[in-house]
Amino acid sequence: MIRVLLADDEAMIRAGVAAILAADQEIEVVAEAGDGRAAVELTRANRPDVVLLDIRMPDLDGLAAAEEIRRILPDTGVLMLTTFGEDAYIERALGLGASGFLLKAGDPRELLAGVHAVADGAAFLSPKVAHRVITQLSGDRLGRAAAARDRVAVLTPREREVLTLLADGLSNADIAGRIHVVEGTVKAHVSTILTRLAVRNRVQAAITAYEAGLV
Repeated sequence: MIRVLLADDEAMIRAGVAAILAADQEIEVVAEAGDGRAAVELTRANRPDVVLLDIRMPDLDGLAAAEEIRRILPDTGVLMLTTFGEDAYIERALGLGASGFLLKAGDPRELLAGVHAVADGAAFLSPKVAHRVITQLSGDRLGRAAAARDRVAVLTPREREVLTLLADGLSNADIAGRIHVVEGTVKAHVSTILTRLAVRNRVQAAITAYEAGLV
């Protein structure tokens, strides 16, 4: 069972998202919060697998809450859920260690897919967000590509293979099955990859793989 904490300051939005999640028998909403501070405290108390955070909330906004949650519970996946698709929000959310970014206007199936992906240790960007990220990367593509290739060059062949599969959106379990190793070995590879690439999470690692031309 995937345990989810849902935080949004609009009760109707929370009810709608909770109803979508309830349609999946593998997902359980263990707590709901109406502001960022409560989201942090409830996350600390309930230790969910995934936290769904709205960007704009009172007391403590979703970005600050995401940073705090990642600090106190680094193994908890954070999915940002918002009506706002500005590049600045996307960049900040991913930079703070969020595992994914969803738009409220997106397909409900994206919400369920995102929760499952993040719970499995993968990253998830809604198609519209992915398009924005790729468009942004294209602005200085040559410079970014050269820098990314230099960073990827320090990886071993096996680590580059894992990075490529990670960038394709595979979870640790899926990668383990693909390269015929145990999941713990994949987790160790991913940890080493993040350290060597000097990135905070799988999304940033996937972006580096894209820039380097691995995918």
